[in-house]
Amino acid sequence: MLYLWIFLLILGFALLVKGADWFVDGSAGIAGKCRISPLVIGLTIVAFGTSAPELCVSVTSAVQHATDLAIGNVVGSNIVNILLILGLSALFHSLPVQKNSLVLDLPVLLLASGLLVGLGAWGKALSWWDGLIFLAVFAVYMFFLIRGAIKGAKKSEGGIADMPPANDADKPKGKVGAWFQKMEEKLWFLIVLAVVGLGMVVGGGTLLVDGAKYIATYFGVSERIIGLTVVAIGTSLPELVTSVVAAVKGETDIAVGNIIGSNIFNIFLVAGVSSLFYPLAFTTAGAASNLIDALVALGAAVLLYVLALIKGHKLGKIAGAVMLACFAGYYVYLFLV
Repeated sequence: MLYLWIFLLILGFALLVKGADWFVDGSAGIAGKCRISPLVIGLTIVAFGTSAPELCVSVTSAVQHATDLAIGNVVGSNIVNILLILGLSALFHSLPVQKNSLVLDLPVLLLASGLLVGLGAWGKALSWWDGLIFLAVFAVYMFFLIRGAIKGAKKSEGGIADMPPANDADKPKGKVGAWFQKMEEKLWFLIVLAVVGLGMVVGGGTLLVDGAKYIATYFGVSERIIGLTVVAIGTSLPELVTSVVAAVKGETDIAVGNIIGSNIFNIFLVAGVSSLFYPLAFTTAGAASNLIDALVALGAAVLLYVLALIKGHKLGKIAGAVMLACFAGYYVYLFLV
């Protein structure tokens, strides 16, 4: 029975990752057919798609009253994104931090992390009204983000509707890839792709949560630990692979911004929506405390901001080593304390 649940857990991960990919491709294609700006598509549909695994897992956990799993997924993903993913990526190539991230995105991430700690400690749970606060702040952030991006794009030579030419490396290979590319020109296929992708995300999230709960019970490990480790790393796999590969290839212009944006989505959108379904209990005492985990996530955001302010606003090998050391120290704390 254990091996079956491990298989279902892995299957859930695979469905989540591929389902989110298909959902983004289908939704972006539909939006393109409706003449929506590629810029707006990138800032909304694609950004939402990268957070779809975390959203589905946390909402499913909240519905099943597995609140430690829901909070652990959000907080753990943010810790993994900064300390592990950016840490590994910085070892391969210096990561520049864009001015907009220093002025807008990082301060918003610090605000989000601070609100998570403050509201969680104050009420010892994230209730529905906390979720409304998160979603309201998120809506304001998205408004300024999209407005600023559109203004910046209008000042550029091509305007907001132009897309960069595709690289030969990005073109599909083989007969299946060519067929897929041809089918993506059809609206009905894009709709099917988006619906199937969304269904895979939902189904994968359900399998992942059920499998994680069973395995946690079997080994006597808390849902909090499973959420902070297995589930958090699993739902961050797309960001991990993308960021490390981009760093190896030297394509680092938006690597940091994507991670920061994902973390903002995780707190404001994922935690916000999840708390609307069921109060997310926040333990604030003892070694097994969600508050400690949230403080670590806040500390990771502060560390990222401090490192980004020095050495020409770039994250180099030293910064990457510091992040990875902090990540290792935190995981030692999880399993030994």
